[in-house]
Amino acid sequence: MLAPVVSVLALVVVLVCAVVRPFRLPEAVFAVPAAGAVLAVGAVTSGAVREEAERLGPVIGFLAAVLVLAKLCDDEGLFHACGTWMARWSRRRPQRLLGAVFVLASLITAVLSLDATVVLLTPVVFATAARMGARPAPHSFASAHLSNTASLLLPVSNLTNLLAFTATGLGFTRFALLMLLPWLSAIAVEYVVVRRFFARDLAAPATPTDPPPAGPVPLFALLTVAGTLGGFALASATGVDPAWAAAAGAGVLAVR
Repeated sequence: MLAPVVSVLALVVVLVCAVVRPFRLPEAVFAVPAAGAVLAVGAVTSGAVREEAERLGPVIGFLAAVLVLAKLCDDEGLFHACGTWMARWSRRRPQRLLGAVFVLASLITAVLSLDATVVLLTPVVFATAARMGARPAPHSFASAHLSNTASLLLPVSNLTNLLAFTATGLGFTRFALLMLLPWLSAIAVEYVVVRRFFARDLAAPATPTDPPPAGPVPLFALLTVAGTLGGFALASATGVDPAWAAAAGAGVLAVR
């Protein structure tokens, strides 16, 4: 009787603390002791813990490496360059800016994960819209929502994909091909919805301002990301854990 009660309480505590974030403490501060309590009362065996750790370890390593890669790309100026390109390409037209946001947010979410879009791209989108005098709501909303909608394509795009990728035994390329049509369809539907819902905001004229000067293109970061993406496909085809490709990409940028 004790084991089920402790398990339920541990789950509730972890979920509540993950949402509330008391004292801004990381989730692990509550999750690790909760896991220890569940193990201590015998709700799970040490063998089951070891088996689950062996199964999820590569997945977590893969995700961690990609997040590091995204942060290093930000340090290289990749996301700042995205903001500059969006501002120049939009020509002070909110509708064109929205199209640019959809393209970049979809690609960044697919390749560098939804976390990169939420944490690194969305603030850039907001600042870009505000700087050009456009109402930022539709563009920020689109970027934030595309971090979910556009995360269907690749195993690296979100944690759920990684778990499904591991469980199904599909190769990296096969997974991407299967998800390509749903990915494109979901993005297209969201584009139509955002255009209609924010029609007034998008129709409002932007304040005339000069576009920011074109800065240097972070070519090294772009080539590293492209090489890492190719490494994912090659690693999957040869039976190597794709986490090594992600780690290699992060390592290349880290030692630059």
